[in-house]
Amino acid sequence: HSETVTSVAFSPDGARIASGSEDKTVRMWDAATGDCVATLEGLSGEVFTVAFGPDGARIALGSHDETVRVWDAATGESEATVEGH
Repeated sequence: HSETVTSVAFSPDGARIASGSEDKTVRMWDAATGDCVATLEGLSGEVFTVAFGPDGARIALGSHDETVRVWDAATGESEATVEGH
């Protein structure tokens, strides 16, 4: 990240870590190696919170742009955006 990290979460299986930042990205990390394996971009506000779904297949994030977004954890594809939060 190029700015402050504001939130981190382990996947349910402990294999991945998601981190959200003021740089408007979420990064996925391999928990064993520390390598960044994906970067979720395209947000218009700082990320305040990230959380994996119970099965680890999705990541939810809350952003300063007043949205909650859901991403596929494997592909990095955006699945849903809820505005006005």
